Amino acid sequence: MKEENKYERRFRRFGIATITAVFFLIFVGGLVRSTGSGMGCPDWPKCFGQLVPPTNISQLPSDYKTQFAINGKEIADFDAFKTWTEYVNRLVGVVIGILIFLTLVFAYPYLKTQNKKVFWLSFLAFILVGLEGWIGAKVVATDLAVAMITLHMLLALAIVGLLIFTITSSQSFVVEQLTENKWIKILLLFAIIISVVQTISGTQVREMVDEVAKKVDNRNHWIDELGNVFVLHRSWSILNLLISIVLMLQYKKTFDRTSLIYRSGLALILLMSVQAFTGKILSLFGFPGYMQSMHLTLGSLTAGLQMFIFILVFYKTKISEFNNLK
Repeated sequence: MKEENKYERRFRRFGIATITAVFFLIFVGGLVRSTGSGMGCPDWPKCFGQLVPPTNISQLPSDYKTQFAINGKEIADFDAFKTWTEYVNRLVGVVIGILIFLTLVFAYPYLKTQNKKVFWLSFLAFILVGLEGWIGAKVVATDLAVAMITLHMLLALAIVGLLIFTITSSQSFVVEQLTENKWIKILLLFAIIISVVQTISGTQVREMVDEVAKKVDNRNHWIDELGNVFVLHRSWSILNLLISIVLMLQYKKTFDRTSLIYRSGLALILLMSVQAFTGKILSLFGFPGYMQSMHLTLGSLTAGLQMFIFILVFYKTKISEFNNLK
């Protein structure tokens, strides 16, 4: 791998910072969802018509519930915690916008190289972040419509995947394969599809939890009310973990134990195991809010690491010359 110049190093650092911020936004978004803070700010981009939201109901007009009505429906009573939880979520989104813009700026030198796609991929990520912000506004405008929330989540993961691909493409390293193994690519494709289905089913479980919470006060009985939606989500999770274990066995035969792919595969299984543990806690203890956010974040990190391995295998591997000579 050639030595990085200052432009490449700066681009990589800002790109990684942006990815980290997106994962943090997913975590904060999970807190917003699990604490019922999604409508903490009933308007967008301001919050109760203010750049900095109120901390006390006395700072709002007496008719605020009708003044900021959504689709003709009065909003809930003001709650400072929910308002500021949603506001912090928006602030993190602004930070991501700044980071992705700087990433685009620092990708400009790549236009003068043979690796021009790094700039254009960065430009696409910049456009998608803007689209993500617009969808976030629509989530508020539609009073947390399930389809919009799911689209919001999937686009966030798509942005993560695009940024990972962009940063990986900007690097000149390769991962040597000790032997050819076509099964790895097939299994990885299958795993990515399963991850998408698992993510979608997870948003459906979250929506069901909201509905059950309105009818059943005892949180310990919620799991019994979720039915097939929860069973399917858990089944997809188990299948995803099993595929990753099978892939790990393939990595063991195909790559050196010190390779980036092999180590990433081990990290993935660890992440999936921890996520499964948080899922078990959710089902046993009535879906505590903080654990819902943790479960969502771990799931997002798992999907991101799967995409990273996928990109490495498809774009950064080669059969070692030594083995070709055998």
